[in-house]
Amino acid sequence: METPLMIDQHLHGAFGVDFNTAKSSDDILFVADSLKKIGIGGFFPTLVTDSVSNIKRQTEIIKKAAEKCNAILGIHLEGIFINPLKKGIHNPEHFMELTVDNYRKIEDDFIKIVTLAPELDKGLIDYLKEQNIKVQAGHCTGGDLSKADGVTHTFNAMSGVVHRGKSTALSALINDNIYAEIITDGVHVSDDALKLFFKSKPVDKVLLISDALPITYSNIKETVFADSKIYYDGEKATSVDGTIAGSTTLLDKIVKILIKKELFKKEFITNTYKYHNLTPNGRILWDNEGNILEVSA
Repeated sequence: METPLMIDQHLHGAFGVDFNTAKSSDDILFVADSLKKIGIGGFFPTLVTDSVSNIKRQTEIIKKAAEKCNAILGIHLEGIFINPLKKGIHNPEHFMELTVDNYRKIEDDFIKIVTLAPELDKGLIDYLKEQNIKVQAGHCTGGDLSKADGVTHTFNAMSGVVHRGKSTALSALINDNIYAEIITDGVHVSDDALKLFFKSKPVDKVLLISDALPITYSNIKETVFADSKIYYDGEKATSVDGTIAGSTTLLDKIVKILIKKELFKKEFITNTYKYHNLTPNGRILWDNEGNILEVSA
């Protein structure tokens, strides 16, 4: 099987580097180089909820790295504008109302995706769409996704499928016009839920993501992420209270997992290119079991 290089639009770091705490652009470039070796030719460094000052500082570090590497496609801002009821691992001390004035405190033209809670919107969504920023519903409870371009890690940190009324997950599944991220690492979403997802969503609206933590593909077993102590037991990474903090698997293994479950389609890789209007560059050769045989740019 041959596919374009993969794009991950949602990862918080890997190989020991945390995008929220990276000290220099060299750290970001190290991740970019390491990702390329496993077939990930583009990515959107994703910043978790943090202080305004730190988000601005990390944005500048990421932008500096992007000047030297075209694989760094923009920032995915996940947090600050989310619902405390579905905060997940995020620190609510930094949450802000969904207003244009608040967004301007961290605004930057390199922010390309914003995950937020549509039910709490106070004019921010319309502003973001005017700036051609992808608006994704996530860490939320609302069922009205009419203004969303996509949904962030479907099923996780959102109101689940219901049979009365509306919910975020239900709306994500039945709305054929929006893209939907999914983490298929075998930890975040059960096999039955995956089957429901792939039966419900049009093939061309599926976005494979890793939601990878900085400890991914490293020897780190304990770390601090989103102001919480995180523990990795070899299977999943959680906070002290058991909250899943993110994935420890990148897209190379995620594709392999889907192939084994007989759920993979090549369109899942090209969809991210279409979503962001990008041109495929480079290719991956895979064997029938999902092992990468060759990566070329």
